Amino acid sequence: MTNNLTVVILAAGQGTRMKSDLPKVLHRIANKSILEHVIDTAQQLGAGSISVVYGHGGERVPQTLAHLPVNWIEQAEQLGTGHAVAQAIPSIQAEDIVLVLYGDVPLISKETLVELIAAAGKDSLGLLTAKLDDPTGYGRIVRDESNKVLRIVEHKDASEDERQINEINTGLLAVGRNKLAGWLEKLDNKNAQGEYYLTDIIALSVQDNTDINTTSVDKIAEVMGINDKVQLAEMEREYQMDQAEKLMRQGVTLRDPRRVDIRGDVTAGKDVEIDVNVIFEGTVKLGNRVSVGAGSILRDVVVGDDVTIKDYCVIEDANIGAACQIGPFARIRPETRLEENVHIGNFVEVKKSQIDKGSKINHLSYIGDTTMGSKVNIGAGTITCNYDGANKHQTKIGNDVFVGSDTQFIAPVEIGDGATIGAGSTITKEVLAGELTLSRSKQVSIKGWQRPRKKK
Repeated sequence: MTNNLTVVILAAGQGTRMKSDLPKVLHRIANKSILEHVIDTAQQLGAGSISVVYGHGGERVPQTLAHLPVNWIEQAEQLGTGHAVAQAIPSIQAEDIVLVLYGDVPLISKETLVELIAAAGKDSLGLLTAKLDDPTGYGRIVRDESNKVLRIVEHKDASEDERQINEINTGLLAVGRNKLAGWLEKLDNKNAQGEYYLTDIIALSVQDNTDINTTSVDKIAEVMGINDKVQLAEMEREYQMDQAEKLMRQGVTLRDPRRVDIRGDVTAGKDVEIDVNVIFEGTVKLGNRVSVGAGSILRDVVVGDDVTIKDYCVIEDANIGAACQIGPFARIRPETRLEENVHIGNFVEVKKSQIDKGSKINHLSYIGDTTMGSKVNIGAGTITCNYDGANKHQTKIGNDVFVGSDTQFIAPVEIGDGATIGAGSTITKEVLAGELTLSRSKQVSIKGWQRPRKKK
């Protein structure tokens, strides 16, 4: 939006009701900290700078989120929200508009903040409000007969009449830096909590004849804070329902939008179907006509068109080509690439391997550190023995190779095009193209042998 915007995020609360050693703002929604959600939204505004005010003893917050491009400001004593914002004032340019956000309010949207910033100016204050059926515990917006804002009164300090007001202060506001700094200097702590309330600047702005322009939010979840694990779970579900709705708006069929978790970014083509209890993490790209079965987990995956992922598959950091079939109960580990029309069956694990077009690994196998050609058939129970206890070794399998069940490839080893491996073989040397290779011990039957039996 503008480089003359500074965002100040208050994240110094102790969060005692979370009953956790972890600072409140580091608890997670969709596998990302609450505070990081707020910072991500602030970054979308194009602000010149973002400052986060954290609490004394909360060094864990800036340490954990040190990768984020924000200014960390310590509030050594927790003396209230007004005192917290005052800690950031010295680092803010005189001509800036200051937007105040809260580190425990993760679902605020960019669109709502754009409206709030537009309501602010050098000579006016933008204030975000909301109306609640039950406003208990929230500061009330007190207006005069002409509907102008007079002040905000905290619930603990409100009279019975004031507690009947259902328009509440969300705490989010935007105002010019110099006006804000002047009001912060005038705050006192003569209230039930003995704190310097940021909300008291509203009454000071009225005294200064500063226009207060309010904007409102329709979706209450946007401005709901998190103070305990119940609210954390509620906000998780709100977030997930938002993500599910976005997918459905793209045309994705969700069998039950309440039972899909999106912990990252998901994009999808046409006619994609997602069954229940599926988890997406990181960046996931789904092509057209993709089907994802129940209970599957996809993490940082690119999936081509017409792919079927059956129930309970785990796919991570992989590229799945068009028309592949995977599962059920398959695991595709990082650095795997499947070309088109590859079949990976039940209880098959593939790791750091390239599987070419039309190859099949259908049952109970492990393929690791392998380059496999096209139209290869891997029998049940086949494994690549790629680790010698210290180093990983490569297995190279050519095109049109047939591998019988219960085969072990002792890497490094290379199998030529068109080779056939007999079932039950242990392959330790190169197999030439077109040959049948097998290694089996002689079958022996011992006459008269008795199976051991327990003594009665």
